Amino acid sequence: MSTALRSLTPRGRLSFDAPLGPRAWFRTGGNAEALFVPKDAQDLAETLAALPSGTPVTVLGACSNVIIRDGGIEGLVVRLAGGFADIVIEPDGLIAGAAALDMIVAEQTANAGLAGLEFLAGIPGSIGGAVVMNAGAYGSDMSAVLDWAEVLLPDQTIARLSNEALAFTYRHAVLPEGAIVLRARLNARPGDASAIRAHIAEIKAAREASQPVRARTGGSTFRNPEGHKAWQLIDEAGCRGLMQGGAQVSEKHCNFLLNLGEATSSDLEALGDEVRRRVQEHSGIALHWEIKRLGKLP
Repeated sequence: MSTALRSLTPRGRLSFDAPLGPRAWFRTGGNAEALFVPKDAQDLAETLAALPSGTPVTVLGACSNVIIRDGGIEGLVVRLAGGFADIVIEPDGLIAGAAALDMIVAEQTANAGLAGLEFLAGIPGSIGGAVVMNAGAYGSDMSAVLDWAEVLLPDQTIARLSNEALAFTYRHAVLPEGAIVLRARLNARPGDASAIRAHIAEIKAAREASQPVRARTGGSTFRNPEGHKAWQLIDEAGCRGLMQGGAQVSEKHCNFLLNLGEATSSDLEALGDEVRRRVQEHSGIALHWEIKRLGKLP
C-alpha cells in the first residue's frame, strides 16, 4: 500500500483494499488499493491535489458497463455519491449530478411534466458515465439533449464544457485528459406527464423483453460497427449461448455477457475476446469493446 495514499486526510470516506466486485453489475473483480467517496467537489479537488504525481486515478460510476479485472485497481478509485446525485429541475430541463442514475433522471423529469429524456430509462448507468460515452438508446442520446457539462480538470479547476466542445460522436465524447464529470445540464420540453410516464413504461417493457436485465450482466458488450448490429454479427458467428468458465453469451440478446454465478472477470473478458475472434473470422468485421475493462489481470 502506498504511503502517500495512507497519508490522505479527506473529509469524505477513504478505505483501503476495498472490494469492488460487489459494486459491479457483473459481481466480479478484485479490490481497490484505495477507494475514495468525496464529500463534495472541493473535497475531491483537494484530495486529488494531495496525490503524488503519477498516482493512478480511476473514476467509477454505477459500475453497470465495466469489467473490473480480478487483479483489482491500483491507486485511488473515486466513487461519486451523495450530493453528486442531486437533481435540480428547471422549466426547460434539469441539472443532474454525475452520480444521478439515468433511470431516476428520466422519472423525475416525467413527474415534472418534462419530455425528451425518456430514453434515459433504458440506460443502466449514471449521468457522468452517460456524458463520457455519449450514452444512447431508443432513438436518442446525450448529444441530443446535453447543454453543458461541468468537469474537474487535473489542475483542480472546474470548467463548463458546451455540447459543441464535447464533440460527441457515437459512444464517445472528447474530454480533457484526466477530467472528471461533476454534473450536467440536460434540455427538456414541457409535455403531458401521463404520456411521458407511458413512454417510459414502454421503454422499460421493451428493454425487459429483449435484454437479460435480471441477470448479472454489464449492458451492451460491443459497439455496433457502422452499418451493422453487433448482436446479429455475434449470432451469425454461432456465439449465442457460448460459454467460458462461468460466463456465457446471453441467449436472449447476443450482445450481452452473463455471469452465471461463478464467473470471474477473466472468464468474461476471455469470452468477449473469443466472440470478437469468431466474428472477425466469420464476417471480417472487427468488434470493439463498449464495456470498459479496468484494472490489473490476476
